[in-house]
Amino acid sequence: MTNEWSPDADLTIYSLRRSFSLFCHSMKRYLPFVIVVAAALVALGSGAILYRAKRPQLQAIPATNSVAGKTDTESMHIRGNPDAPVTLEEFGDFQCPPCGSFAAFGEVLLKEYDSRLRIVFRNFPLSAHEHAREAALAAEAAGMQGHFWEMHDALYREQVFWSYAPNARELFESYAGTIGLNLDQFRKDMDSEKARERVDSDRARGDSLGIKITPTLYINDQPVEPQDKNPAGVRAAINAALEAKSKSGA
Repeated sequence: MTNEWSPDADLTIYSLRRSFSLFCHSMKRYLPFVIVVAAALVALGSGAILYRAKRPQLQAIPATNSVAGKTDTESMHIRGNPDAPVTLEEFGDFQCPPCGSFAAFGEVLLKEYDSRLRIVFRNFPLSAHEHAREAALAAEAAGMQGHFWEMHDALYREQVFWSYAPNARELFESYAGTIGLNLDQFRKDMDSEKARERVDSDRARGDSLGIKITPTLYINDQPVEPQDKNPAGVRAAINAALEAKSKSGA
């Protein structure tokens, strides 16, 4: 067997060697930039992982802080059957448009589930909404005259008007008059420590559960996940809670 030299093969080997030499030279030239980019990508990936790990998660409501079984309902706003097997607890902001949409849907749910469902409303005014806290105080002041839900409905129905009004309080007082409240008492109650305590108590309850957005919903003390905050998801969660109650015999 002969070992013949081929000019084409020799040129190919030479070309490969030259290419490899140029590649190594280029790598030496750009290596610092490659290292910086790689380090940045690693840091970015680590940051994303840490963000996901540290992102606040909604907690289930502890049994000691549950609505179920409480006898003191003075500061609780319940709509529907007080003894219903399923409780939907909402943390809402009166200036939040999605909360307004849920308010209308809540009425539909109460008709659908009748005596099997009750809705509890909790004030959670967001600082980003200019008039949200004042609206919550108006609702609590109306509640002191036994008309919380009437004011609740009026605030959501008229949300688009008072949300952008320079003096929202004037509109709140007009709603109070329409509802039939004692206006002098309403004004005093809006400014009262009792109204502030009720709003702050609800807000503190929400903060303790890690709530950041509205509406946030709980069904029998279990949070409704963001992807389930839609009609089908909420109904599915209510049905699951009813089934669990039925199995437990409660």
